[in-house]
Amino acid sequence: MPEAPPQAEVNSCKGGEARAAGGRGLQVEGMAARGVAAGGVAAAAAAAGAAARVVFVTGNQKKLEEVRAILGGGGGDGGGALPYAVESLKLDLPELQGEPAEIAAKKCRLAAERVGGPVMVEDTCLCFNALGGLPGPYIKWFLEKVGHDGLNRMLSGFDDKSGYALCTFAFAEGPGAEPAVFEGRTDGEIVPARGPPDFGWDPVFQPSGFSETYAEMPKQVKNGISHRYRALAKLSEHLAAKYGSS
Repeated sequence: MPEAPPQAEVNSCKGGEARAAGGRGLQVEGMAARGVAAGGVAAAAAAAGAAARVVFVTGNQKKLEEVRAILGGGGGDGGGALPYAVESLKLDLPELQGEPAEIAAKKCRLAAERVGGPVMVEDTCLCFNALGGLPGPYIKWFLEKVGHDGLNRMLSGFDDKSGYALCTFAFAEGPGAEPAVFEGRTDGEIVPARGPPDFGWDPVFQPSGFSETYAEMPKQVKNGISHRYRALAKLSEHLAAKYGSS
């Protein structure tokens, strides 16, 4: 049976509310560990007076902060109250191959089995038009192997430096539920690295219509135009309809 995520690994977006929920919150998580049917965890949480709990599968703290900020409608400062608690959990899921939507849906099904309740996963791509969309979903490994400079060198023999950032989120209510998939895309150019180098490939991607790379932008600006924002806007509507608006 699925096991509840270790409490030490889970970061609550609404820490104060989770503490206030006390034993009731632990009861809800215990139900998730026993494999409550899809949607049962959220319903149980509502009945217990606790916020609905959605687990975002990631071990990247910066990505978690950005997702919370966008879903909360607070730009980069994490503003806006959510009608559900977004928590993070790092899971070792298999690295899959295929199209972005297919990868995200498969990962979501696996994560839902592990978490035992509402879960969302993300798959992010950086696509070079001159290379037919590569590196695409494999950008993480390209970046690890060749770095920002290497990504630019991949296009050194091409006049076309255009590309696009693609974000795909998948959400499932629990084990056995069919994931809903949401995509967001932002077009731009691949440029020599500028800005802080601490968030993936942000320094080499300059969105169309802007003179700054993702890395150089204020969080509020990036979070209002990014590929992640566009995908999360669609996911947010889905979650608001399911759990109620704030």
